[in-house]
Amino acid sequence: MPETSPKENSNYALEKLRDLLRHGDLGTEGKLPTERTLSEKLGLSRRAIRRALEVLEAEGAIWRKQGSGTYAGQKPDEWSGQLETIVAGTNFMEIMEVRLRIEPQLAQLAALRAKGSDIDRMRDLAQKIAGSEDADAKELWDGALHRQIAQSAGNQLFLSIFDVINRVRQDDAWQAIRERARNSANTMNVSNAQHATIIDAIASRDPAKAGEAMRQHLLMLQERLIRQTSMDHLEGDPQGDLS
Repeated sequence: MPETSPKENSNYALEKLRDLLRHGDLGTEGKLPTERTLSEKLGLSRRAIRRALEVLEAEGAIWRKQGSGTYAGQKPDEWSGQLETIVAGTNFMEIMEVRLRIEPQLAQLAALRAKGSDIDRMRDLAQKIAGSEDADAKELWDGALHRQIAQSAGNQLFLSIFDVINRVRQDDAWQAIRERARNSANTMNVSNAQHATIIDAIASRDPAKAGEAMRQHLLMLQERLIRQTSMDHLEGDPQGDLS
């Protein structure tokens, strides 16, 4: 049986490509050279390169985008390429409209499905919110609490939608307006009490109460945000034109 030519040795090509991924100087966003360039650079046939790339793709070490090329790492999920567009084209009222329709349902499901450890985690996160001394920390722990409730609902599709909303909440403009809207001890005290009511209802296995408590919490936030944006507009417009 004739020996395989070094140029046609797919195993050798695989090792060379692994070495390139570990130590090579890849292009923008981890883009690999074309098969032709790799063939010339490594002194291997395109057939051997292609076979080795197929193995790497199956392993999740690379991914391919039609019309664009081959990239190192795992293929990003479908949402990641759209999130920036969603963030740029969404205002806080749209966010609140979606939250008001989704999160009360998540709280209801959490009341039915949350484990004892989930509820303990919710209480711990609520304490971290109350104990935080700066807006960045409060926003961080607030998002973690609401996600814990969403996760405890036990519905992966709901959780995926929630994660998109949570990503929009991380936008700097959104965080800035939230910080101004709750920049008072009274607002934070009310918010903390509402969090406790939501968690107590979930712990009591009362879906109706949990859903309503979440709805009231989000309605308060929505009202504060509307008031703050109106104040911002008046400060920027001495004539007070709200049209």
